[in-house]
Amino acid sequence: MKSSHNPRLRTLTWGALPLVVLTAAATLDHIPGTNISLTVPYAAEGPGPTVDTLGMADGVEVVEISAQDEAGITIDDPAGQLNMTTVAVRTNMTLVQALGRWIGSGDTLVPIEAIFPKGHSEEEVQEANQIAFSQSESAATLVAMDYLQLPVHVEVAGVAEDSAAAGTLEQDDILLALDGKKITQPQQAQEVIQAKKPGDKLQVTVERAGKELHKTVTLKEHPETKGQALLGILMITVPDNGLEVNYNLEDIGGPSAGMMFTLAVIDKLSPGDLTGGHFVAGTGTIEPDGTVGAIGGIVHKVRAAKDAGAELFLAPADNCAEAVSRSTGDMVVARVEDIEDATQALEDFAAGRPVVACED
Repeated sequence: MKSSHNPRLRTLTWGALPLVVLTAAATLDHIPGTNISLTVPYAAEGPGPTVDTLGMADGVEVVEISAQDEAGITIDDPAGQLNMTTVAVRTNMTLVQALGRWIGSGDTLVPIEAIFPKGHSEEEVQEANQIAFSQSESAATLVAMDYLQLPVHVEVAGVAEDSAAAGTLEQDDILLALDGKKITQPQQAQEVIQAKKPGDKLQVTVERAGKELHKTVTLKEHPETKGQALLGILMITVPDNGLEVNYNLEDIGGPSAGMMFTLAVIDKLSPGDLTGGHFVAGTGTIEPDGTVGAIGGIVHKVRAAKDAGAELFLAPADNCAEAVSRSTGDMVVARVEDIEDATQALEDFAAGRPVVACED
């Protein structure tokens, strides 16, 4: 991130609350010669940048897909745009700066606890958002592969220090089964673990360097949830058949890009153009079953998409009323409950048919 003119006034950019660093006005944020702060306990939320998930960022593809020749998979280069949208969040503002954002830009002011909950540091919140972003990437891959009827497996992306899995499981292990139950997605593994108690034994079957291994792990207690068992691994969904999907975005976190990532993967791995060559933007979390979930800051994301020139905006059904509470101009705002709704909206819009739209 770049430094702003006032290093204490900056903009965080995460997926549900993407953060971008912007230049701040040269306004005193403390009484000269003292440590007494003049900042207000509020943050300003406004439109953030939009990123084409079918395009490039910093010289690399945002959604990068590769496949081995023997896999027989064709990777398309779609026309049109599928832009994820973000919310810019400004913190550490003086009263004058906060009022300026509210009156002059249409930003909304929210209590600072809505961005950084009490008892959690900025670093902890950023780490949590990065984990959520990683999980949304994994879910996007899983849902896209399921939509395209392509096989996947669950891989260990990391092992927490001093966890039950430390010293037994390793990064890049392929998780095959837990207690004899076949694992094909992270949610299945979580269900097995959640059914156990701290101190219980867990039989783990993994594939490592081409060999099947059987391990026994004694589960520990979750540090934040008393009585809940914890294995201590980060899992991701990985396609089979030599297909590899990577997501290349920095300084963005949170889960709200999940749906747009899913659509980008589907578009690149299927013939033709999902968008029909149109400029489409949207937002929404993605669950492993394909459900599209609500997000925060929808009015700012809609505004960012409209200002960028989007023709169609895909909005989670639970955000619909708020999404069209302000003028959307000529941009159509479609109501989406799951990935099937999203692809249907794209198909209908590309064919010139009416879409299921949000209503105010």
